[in-house]
Amino acid sequence: MAEAWWVEVGEGIWVRRHAELDLSLGLVVGERSCLVVDTGGDEVQGAAFAGAIRELTELPWVVVLTHAHFDHAFGTAAFPSDEVWAHPACRRELEETGERQRQEWVTRYRKENKPEIADQIRRARIVLPRSAPEGDVDLGGRIVRFIHPGPAHTGHDLVIHVPDAHVLFAGDLLEQGAPPAFGDAFPDVWPEALDRVLALKPTTLVPGHGDPVTADFARTQREEIAQVAELCRLFQEGRITTEQAIERSPYPAEFTSEALSRPRRRGGR
Repeated sequence: MAEAWWVEVGEGIWVRRHAELDLSLGLVVGERSCLVVDTGGDEVQGAAFAGAIRELTELPWVVVLTHAHFDHAFGTAAFPSDEVWAHPACRRELEETGERQRQEWVTRYRKENKPEIADQIRRARIVLPRSAPEGDVDLGGRIVRFIHPGPAHTGHDLVIHVPDAHVLFAGDLLEQGAPPAFGDAFPDVWPEALDRVLALKPTTLVPGHGDPVTADFARTQREEIAQVAELCRLFQEGRITTEQAIERSPYPAEFTSEALSRPRRRGGR
């Protein structure tokens, strides 16, 4: 399979799938401009994505970041634009954690004997986004909406809704092919965020990693995350042990342990 390839999910809407990290980036094309959804994990990957976009359209682009994790945001310097948007807290997160993320992933890729990727991340310039506009954004004959459904995978997730095509870019609120990542998550309120996403009635949802999915897939993953959230509550109340939570979880131990370490959004510890 190619290192990166396009999947069309609607008229003028594509997902750029990547073998590395099973990453999914997005493109929404209107009549006057196009919207780039996330930019990849470094400038080399970002530049390859930008080049692939230019094979589809020459329209000027604007960029939106679904959240501040490196694999979605470190490729932004490859997209020269005065309009790079995200949730306001995404900028703060990149300022506060960008260098830590860089070192973590450079170290990880070196341990995995992937020095080229490690070096690309080491050299990536971090671009700080502006606050995304509220309400509808008109690309020319096509409206897109940026929606913060509440804390979930992070405290600053944005989803991108394309109402005319019933397509929604979910960022890492959804993952296909692997369990959701809980390292910066708020498990107790994540299911409610997915309820708000599903209330938009999308037909196709694009996860941050993996193939596009249906609403039924999203509902199933929502229920799994709700199970994890309940295990977190019981654990934090001292009613079950770590081992019992892992045994009952729909996800592997690594992911469940990560969730158990996260604070509760509604009070709690």
